[in-house]
Amino acid sequence: MELLDAIYSRRAVREFTEDDVEEAQLRALIDAAIQAPSAVNRQPWCFSVVRDRALLARISREAKAHMLRSSPAALISHHFEQLLSDEAFDIFYHAPALIVISSVEDGPWAVPDCALAAQNLMLAARDAMLGSCWIGFAQGWLGTSEGKAALELPAGCVPVAPIIVGHPKVKAMAPVPRKAPEIHWIG
Repeated sequence: MELLDAIYSRRAVREFTEDDVEEAQLRALIDAAIQAPSAVNRQPWCFSVVRDRALLARISREAKAHMLRSSPAALISHHFEQLLSDEAFDIFYHAPALIVISSVEDGPWAVPDCALAAQNLMLAARDAMLGSCWIGFAQGWLGTSEGKAALELPAGCVPVAPIIVGHPKVKAMAPVPRKAPEIHWIG
């Protein structure tokens, strides 16, 4: 797949087959992620790969409860409140794998550097005909001491990008309309 094809056809995938993703495929995604640029070439990232379905279910439960407890009411829409209160809702959409990219240092560019690695990982997943989705619902709880313990992360690490990966049920998703960019030409 050409790079622009991957960029234009990548979608947030939330429906997966039951098939597991092979360890070699997950490793290839991480290998692509670490090719991302980073400020002063610090490469401030580490990767936690969760394939244990019981642990994924536990993280989903804990993250939903944490979000409902800790988010100001004004930030949680009625739709999200219903979703997060639903015991049957799995924030990971039953994906077989979760890759969490975490920052191993507290520098001013560590989070953007991890986000760049996440974009590489998601484009590599698209190239491999795998689906991916950044799960914002998981971020708050994963940053707690309990969340870090579940990922076996040292206290100083900061989870930045929880990304689910799996084989999508739908191979080709319709394009998502994009707004025209606001461009300010200077000079």
